Amino acid sequence: METLAFKETIPVRGSYDVIVAGGGVAGVAAALAARRSGKSVLLVEKTVLLGGLATIGLINYFVPMCNGRGTKIIYGMADELLELSIKYGYDSIPKEWREGEPGQGKTNVRYVTRYSPYIFALAMTDLLAREGITMLFDCIVANVVMDGTHCRGLIMESKSGREFYGAGMVVDTTGDADVLYRAGVPTVQGHNYFTYVGKTVTLESCKAAVEAQNIQKAFGGCSGGGANLYGGNHPEGMPFFTGTTVESVNDYLIKNQLLLFSKLKDQSRISRDVAMLPTMAQFRTTRRIDGDYTLTVADQYRHFDDSVGAICDFEQRDFLYEVPYRVLIRKDYDNIITAGRSASGDGYGWDLLRVIPPAILTGQAAGLAAAMALDGKQAISDICVPTLQQQMAASKVMIHFDDALIPQPGTDSSVADNNGHI
Repeated sequence: METLAFKETIPVRGSYDVIVAGGGVAGVAAALAARRSGKSVLLVEKTVLLGGLATIGLINYFVPMCNGRGTKIIYGMADELLELSIKYGYDSIPKEWREGEPGQGKTNVRYVTRYSPYIFALAMTDLLAREGITMLFDCIVANVVMDGTHCRGLIMESKSGREFYGAGMVVDTTGDADVLYRAGVPTVQGHNYFTYVGKTVTLESCKAAVEAQNIQKAFGGCSGGGANLYGGNHPEGMPFFTGTTVESVNDYLIKNQLLLFSKLKDQSRISRDVAMLPTMAQFRTTRRIDGDYTLTVADQYRHFDDSVGAICDFEQRDFLYEVPYRVLIRKDYDNIITAGRSASGDGYGWDLLRVIPPAILTGQAAGLAAAMALDGKQAISDICVPTLQQQMAASKVMIHFDDALIPQPGTDSSVADNNGHI
């Protein structure tokens, strides 16, 4: 490939204790945790709304936060953001959970909810503004300035041009490990299936919403590609999408949008409309850190000394995991940590980490760890994990699951119906 070298003088715009790159739910949690620990925080988001896949990606579904037997597993900031997601808009919390946790053995219904994606995005902006977090929208991380394996800060690109922001600690919640990759942190490439969903309204759905007096009923679904979580219905012969090159992103978007339009254009033009389309590519597993530990399905029911919280399987009842702190870091990179979709998981272990509640949990842990490392003037890999666990537990996070929740052999752990779009 032909290359071009040029020299550029970039203004230094400022510096922050913690810079969080990426404003999805993991980034929001990291920013809140660091700010509440007394740090100055800059949150950088490449689009114009917070929430990532959970809002502008239209994956507006808090997956199960319980074990499928009536016991809640995921707490902490995930609770706070779930409550925020439905505070000003609709919800679909099952009646069994409306009065709180039913208790072990009291129900097989799982604790989940839908919510209004755009209202949730606005509510997060309001929350972060009130917390004193600086936000930069419509701004991308153009490059990473490294001194060996230490990150001095990030070069941002926006309407103001390219500017440098210094950072004490950097949290990569881009979802694509963009900062990690450019910083030279070892990463692992993933792949994505042909899936693209939007939301429609029709005359019939509007009638149903009026009859039910529930605006949620007004929205239906539309799709381009219809592959499911495991690649079912991915077109035969179509290459998977990496999501980490401009060619891959545009190939995905153009193919999906043309397919969706082909389905829409023959429908009655005055009886339906497209209410929402994703304003980001709906990739799930693009690129992640090659962490000091990688979570896999073999870690089911395993306890970790460095667990930052217990999580549940969003597809199947009973299956429990703990998230080791090491999935967020790579030793020798002293001031870079990740969370959310770019945490270190392999196969379905990656899926377990990337969905909304675990992404928030790891974001909370990353923000707290960044603040602790600054306070202790130490590398992010050298923080006192028991202290981090105490801080997580102070917000009711379950650090270690109770072995009494492990089912007896032969227990039926049925698979939930998630419509293939989680």
